Amino acid sequence: MADPKGFLKTRERELPARRPVALRLMDWKEVYEQGDAATLRRQAGRCMDCGVPFCHQGCPLGNLIPEWNDLMRRGEGRQAIERLHATNNFPEFTGKLCPAPCESSCVLGINQPPVTIKQVEVSIIDQAWANDWVEPHPPERLTGKTVAVVGSGPAGLAAAQQLTRAGHTVAVFERDDRIGGLLRYGIPDFKMEKKVLDSRLKQMQAEGTRFRAGVNIGDDISWSDLRARYDAVIVATGSTVPRDLPIPGRDLAGVHFAMEYLVEQNRVVAGDTVTDQITAEGKHVVVLGGGDTGADCIGTAHRQNALSVTNLAIGTQPPLERPEHQPWPTAPTLFEVQSAHEEGGERMYLASTVEFLSNEVGEVRAVRIAETEYVDGRRVPKSGTEREIPADLVLLALGFTGPESQGLESQLSLPFEQGVPARAHNYETDYSGVFVAGDAGRGQSLIVWAIAEGRAAASEVDRFLEGDTLLPAPVRPTDRPISL
Repeated sequence: MADPKGFLKTRERELPARRPVALRLMDWKEVYEQGDAATLRRQAGRCMDCGVPFCHQGCPLGNLIPEWNDLMRRGEGRQAIERLHATNNFPEFTGKLCPAPCESSCVLGINQPPVTIKQVEVSIIDQAWANDWVEPHPPERLTGKTVAVVGSGPAGLAAAQQLTRAGHTVAVFERDDRIGGLLRYGIPDFKMEKKVLDSRLKQMQAEGTRFRAGVNIGDDISWSDLRARYDAVIVATGSTVPRDLPIPGRDLAGVHFAMEYLVEQNRVVAGDTVTDQITAEGKHVVVLGGGDTGADCIGTAHRQNALSVTNLAIGTQPPLERPEHQPWPTAPTLFEVQSAHEEGGERMYLASTVEFLSNEVGEVRAVRIAETEYVDGRRVPKSGTEREIPADLVLLALGFTGPESQGLESQLSLPFEQGVPARAHNYETDYSGVFVAGDAGRGQSLIVWAIAEGRAAASEVDRFLEGDTLLPAPVRPTDRPISL
């Protein structure tokens, strides 16, 4: 069991240092330095081993957090990775990219800084890779059943690994030239270097999962033909339709969706040549949207030597501490300083974008903004507060509205509800044998929810194919994060 006085002995919350800003802006490597083993064990020892561990509720995967915290406290890393892998296929992804709703639910967090759950998690898997403890687990027998997984993001990869291990023959289809979805091309390397993804894909290949990159389902192969070729199909294409901002000047050169910009830079880091790359070098950059994607754009622009970077958010600045209307164990909305924000630039709140202004050749030269005011619950520009800020490159990081519907509607006649394909409690659509998992089914969400849905959908596909299943089903499509 955990040290019953651990959280009293170590009250401070400690995280690994980030590399100096001047140094990390010179490359695309991850920003965090290697953590100290003694510090990690002290931090893991702060876990209280609660009688009712609410961190389990905060994590949709149901990670056995108190168990692997105590194992790391005692220096038993091999047992820790076994407990972590029991519920999470890819702790390296969640440990680096998840906003950690488990920490918001930590019981210690009621009156102390919560346990550094996310850091302990990523340290467990880092240690496991370093010691060759991550091994392939091929199935003991093959069922003779085939499954097509469309989309190679976290939901698709989790579903594929679970079904491969269950003995089914699984092919993962990806329309990009490399496997990984937004893990490959949407996440900058300074947040997760792609060698992390490649290591996991090698394990999956050794287990028997087959990868088919450069195949666009709906065009190269119709959805109906795919269903005819395979015993089951999982749609895990993600929520990829970006939210637009239809205001005057939207069609000017230099105004782009965030993913257009981030994907190109990721390709360059991977060694590809990108013709007419969108770059921030020597430009005044304005990023619209205050979320993770916006921060990714900020960090990328700094590394491309932008002249200036301004981040605009239409709403108010979140508070520094948990507000009363978001009590424990809910996940509060707090003001966050990510590594990209440390690197420079200006963040502006209550800033409504009114118009993109053009120069004489049709390129964006400035953004007209105004203060935001609330009228009948709506956020609108306040009259008389308009002003201009220079902008040679504008990046729209306003979130995503849902999956692309082409083909799913026309070729499978799948009905859509609130922008996503309609699905039952078992992830199955009206088209027998076609299942939907991850952001493609729930809309824009967290990576931990994508992995949880991928695992759960895999169990339902296994049940569909075999009549029963031993695979875990951590969540249902109707599950939601804790909220009031």
